[in-house]
Amino acid sequence: MGRISELLRDTVRRVRMTVRNAEHNTGRTTRRTAPPVRAAIPGVQIEYRPERDGDPDPGEVVWTWVPFEEDPTLGKDRPVVIVGHHGEDLSGVALTTKRTGHSTQVEVGSGAWDPKGRPSYAKVDRLLDIEPSSVRREGAALSRRRFDVVIEALSRYHDVTR
Repeated sequence: MGRISELLRDTVRRVRMTVRNAEHNTGRTTRRTAPPVRAAIPGVQIEYRPERDGDPDPGEVVWTWVPFEEDPTLGKDRPVVIVGHHGEDLSGVALTTKRTGHSTQVEVGSGAWDPKGRPSYAKVDRLLDIEPSSVRREGAALSRRRFDVVIEALSRYHDVTR
């Protein structure tokens, strides 16, 4: 029985490594690699400085790969509001067009990040650290008013500094 358990553990380990190292799945923007986005740790410095210069800046909605909460080895490209910095990384919250009605979502309206023009909601209960190089493109900038609403809700869940 010990040999079978050892073989199973080894097989599972190899499958996990294969999944983590697999190339980007072009079918549904789901990739099976180690995520470039991590759960943020305390001490995010909040800023509002959007600049349409091709670089991701606080106050902008950008597209990047975000891991699923239930399985961080899987994820998909999503719009993310950049809210500030945490060391060398950017910090942000993912947007969704699916309204749940929970207080963990803040409506930010519609913008150029969604080609269908649907209203979006910031998921403020999950703050992400994002490597700047993992951002694929700028989508738009939030107005200062919308940004401040997101930050107010975000500060109820996370340690952020203005």
